[in-house]
Amino acid sequence: MGPTTNPEPGALAGSLPLRRPIRGRMLAGVAAGIADYLGVDVTIVRIVIAVLTVVGGAGIPIYLAGWLLVPEEGCDQSLASELVQSLSARSH
Repeated sequence: MGPTTNPEPGALAGSLPLRRPIRGRMLAGVAAGIADYLGVDVTIVRIVIAVLTVVGGAGIPIYLAGWLLVPEEGCDQSLASELVQSLSARSH
């Protein structure tokens, strides 16, 4: 047997970066972006987020974190990094 190599992060899921798409989203596109990245149906991701919300309430902070930290399709920065950048520009 030859040596086993570890694939780069995201290589198993495809070559697409994690982004919130413009099309095919219901709210902010977090579930659609995760589904595209993982290569699964968006309905599965939405059900998982809904179950996490009902069972322990974890779905809401996970979704909000995804909305703030995952950049929108066509953008280089997330909402959180844009906010930090604008706040630091104001302080100078």
